[in-house]
Amino acid sequence: MKITFLGGGNMASALIGGMLKQGFAANEIQVVELFAAGRERLQTGFGVRTTETLDAQALDCDVLVLAVKPQQMRAALAPAAGKLVRQLVVSIAAGLRLQDLSRWLGGYSTLVRAMPNTPALIGLGITGLYAEESVAAEGREAVDRIMRAVGKSVWLDSEAQMDAVTAISGSGPAYVFYFIEALQAAGEKLGLAAETSRALALETFIGAATLAVQSDEPASVLRERVTSKGGTTAAALQSMAADALPDLIARATRAAALRGGELGNELGQD
Repeated sequence: MKITFLGGGNMASALIGGMLKQGFAANEIQVVELFAAGRERLQTGFGVRTTETLDAQALDCDVLVLAVKPQQMRAALAPAAGKLVRQLVVSIAAGLRLQDLSRWLGGYSTLVRAMPNTPALIGLGITGLYAEESVAAEGREAVDRIMRAVGKSVWLDSEAQMDAVTAISGSGPAYVFYFIEALQAAGEKLGLAAETSRALALETFIGAATLAVQSDEPASVLRERVTSKGGTTAAALQSMAADALPDLIARATRAAALRGGELGNELGQD
């Protein structure tokens, strides 16, 4: 399977590195990268072919992964408009809808939209995927194989759900960092040294998340097991409930999802 990346930034680099570890051959991968420093980094780090333009050789591929910034996508796709025949096009550009990508590609419809998140940079990401009806089962499997190189993937029933994926997992790492930041600050206010508080917050988050992943039980049951009636954990959770923390999280993620829809409208304008 020959794969071309349009754009060689952080997420493309993470995917390429993960793919090589999973058995993809470097000579099956090429990258269209505008900047010379980026091309040199990709050639030196991965041994893949790089080019400055989306030329005929770059378009001679089975999968074209769109990894440029959303604001630059329309111009970047111009050389490919009307020239695609058999390629599976996978967009990892946040916010861009398939109908707009199809229009910019001259009506091409063999498209998949992907929403990875930043933990993909260390191979622990999760990606939401949606494919047009024209994408066959083998195409879906090819996309799965690529995205599994940096974590797990889930398929969506409709593209409209991509805004929810963006709100939960796409933006989600920032929420986790925010909570860690707040937990560390709280520890310092209780008299802990900054380094100690940071270690406690980070390791607790890593341990609890790993426990949740490895358990077949829902998070609610795991939470109840840590919570003794009348104990310290119960006091903290009662305080959070009084501040309507679940409602706050629901409002925040809804705001993110609504903004995702707005960005899709803005980015898709001609």
